[in-house]
Amino acid sequence: MGVTSKLGNLGVVTTTLETAINWGRTNSMWPMLFGLACCAIEMMSAQAPVYDMSRFGMELMRASPRQSDLMIVAGRVVRKMAPVLRQLYDQMPSPKWVVAMGDCASCSGVFNNYAVVQGVDEIVPVDVYVAGCPPRPEQLIHGIMTLHEKVKTERIVDWA
Repeated sequence: MGVTSKLGNLGVVTTTLETAINWGRTNSMWPMLFGLACCAIEMMSAQAPVYDMSRFGMELMRASPRQSDLMIVAGRVVRKMAPVLRQLYDQMPSPKWVVAMGDCASCSGVFNNYAVVQGVDEIVPVDVYVAGCPPRPEQLIHGIMTLHEKVKTERIVDWA
């Protein structure tokens, strides 16, 4: 009495091309580290064995924009850093996604002055905002899972 006698012949798997590609994209995202302040410590600890982002296919943080498709902006972005952030975003291959981690990346946090960008969405399009000052690794993982749900619902007609 094996599994095949209970379930029958399951030799065929059917799916759509769209579902298969989105499944591959969600399970092999390579994040680029862009830690600018205290949120970067929490982003690094999310890679640690306690939280283990490797279970989502994110084995290691990439330092090269040409090898990554997810940019996690962790911390405050100052005006001098904004052109660098945009250049790195432009060098990433498509499709690409951005997570704004922390209050400083989302809306400049407590730094309401002329030197700090009032939200990273002024420079690059943001897909998911992770709130907190600094957000815990669990919150970052929740934000990445939210991004996975968004990617799973993308349609082929929207890829252009």
